[in-house]
Amino acid sequence: MTRYERRLCRSCGAYLAADNRGDQCGPCWRHAPDLALNAPRLAETFWEAAALVEAATERHFGKFLLAYRKLQRPEPTQALVGQWLGLTQGQVSRIERSAMPVRDLDKLDRWARALHIPQQLLWFSLTAHPIDQGDRADLPTRDARREGSDVTDAFSLSDSGSIVRATKPAEGDVVQRRQFIRSAGVGLTAVGASLLVGASPYPNERMKRGMPDVGAEIREMTQVFRRLDNRYGGGHSRSVVTSYLNSTVTPLLKENSATGRGRSELFAAAAELHHLAGWMAYDTGQHADGHTHLRHALRLCHEADTDALASEMLAGMSHQAAFQAAPDGAVDLALAAQHSAKRCGSKLLQAEAAVMEAHGLALQGDKASCLAALSRAEEAFNRADAEERPSWLTYFDHAYLAAKFAHTFRDLGLPHEAEPFARRSLEMTDGYERGRLFNTALLATILADQRRLEESCALGVEATTMARSVRSMRGTSYLQDLGKQLSPYQDVNVVSSLFDDMIEIGISPGD
Repeated sequence: MTRYERRLCRSCGAYLAADNRGDQCGPCWRHAPDLALNAPRLAETFWEAAALVEAATERHFGKFLLAYRKLQRPEPTQALVGQWLGLTQGQVSRIERSAMPVRDLDKLDRWARALHIPQQLLWFSLTAHPIDQGDRADLPTRDARREGSDVTDAFSLSDSGSIVRATKPAEGDVVQRRQFIRSAGVGLTAVGASLLVGASPYPNERMKRGMPDVGAEIREMTQVFRRLDNRYGGGHSRSVVTSYLNSTVTPLLKENSATGRGRSELFAAAAELHHLAGWMAYDTGQHADGHTHLRHALRLCHEADTDALASEMLAGMSHQAAFQAAPDGAVDLALAAQHSAKRCGSKLLQAEAAVMEAHGLALQGDKASCLAALSRAEEAFNRADAEERPSWLTYFDHAYLAAKFAHTFRDLGLPHEAEPFARRSLEMTDGYERGRLFNTALLATILADQRRLEESCALGVEATTMARSVRSMRGTSYLQDLGKQLSPYQDVNVVSSLFDDMIEIGISPGD
């Protein structure tokens, strides 16, 4: 190197001082501890390396990731890169070694952002960059308020519903909003322009329309979100629901001055939305957030004085407790749900609470009590044929109840008894693609319990195909459970082929 050549910082690309003998500038060196949480921003010349260009040309993120690590000095470990990507060391190792490239665009988008990979090197388009959660409290910014600018000039919605910064509504943002409207299957007037194009009307503006009208609007929005959730999974529009709750519904609850029916309508509608938000959080693996939403929903039910909706909230909390292997809590919550269901007289809700109790008892190993609870659930359901279903309970039909029976029998260690109920659970109505994924994977797992490998793997392939278009951590959990049951037979051709399909969509079947 001659005296006129300048060296660049390996982290940010800035010129290094002549007397700097290291490979980082002062600011990057001082912030080195941050690298435990965040990947460094590397110089533009780093991304021009032939190994990276070749891996990008092959569209193989595993090869790209390996080259990314090996080209750095010092070389970051797989464990460290895993922290940046939100993965374990083992997952990073499998991605690097896999012959099949990762094709899940959501994951690729998230990982590319975490590593600060420039767009020109990627074989897919990065989505608009969402603001960090901590930035949401400042919407709109103090500068924007001082200058009198509108929130819509500073923020917009990405196609996934995340709030993104923009100086003005860009053409891409308009396209993304239209895509969201189309996916909801309703017109803009049905959805409400406030959600999709910027700031909501102030609470007092809504108050002038009357509380029952506001409650009806919230329910209309909730119905839209519920359809999206059932079809595409909680990961599709959870951030939009959270934004609508925080920007519109919560201020309405704080500002309300109504009494009687108007107040009950508002609080009940808000409870339904919190209920849906709780299930979305649960579906994306955010169990603590899901529990918080359901507790808020339960409190709002008490404010609205509705035992029926309170029973639904308690049943949902019981369901989550069972899924998280907390059978004692599942049983206690189911019993509380039954008390509320009996007070309101709904046989459907009594059936739901009883089957939730049965599942908890199955996890406790109490076979006699479990079968008794299943019998009560069946009897109550059969007596509810003429009962009118509220919008938040339309999912609870023969197929859903059969799925719960299948889960319960399987957890009792009775796969042969579980099988006919699992098959019945697939006789479901359209619009519940996520539920079909769950039930298909459940039947595949029950067949794996019986060592019927050919049938199990055929259904496993179907479920894996469905998982490509459904963003659900619960769906991933169902498939991982299937993988565990089949792992002793991983050398069998049909099992090995299924495992390859799972790995291709980012699921590690043996974990």
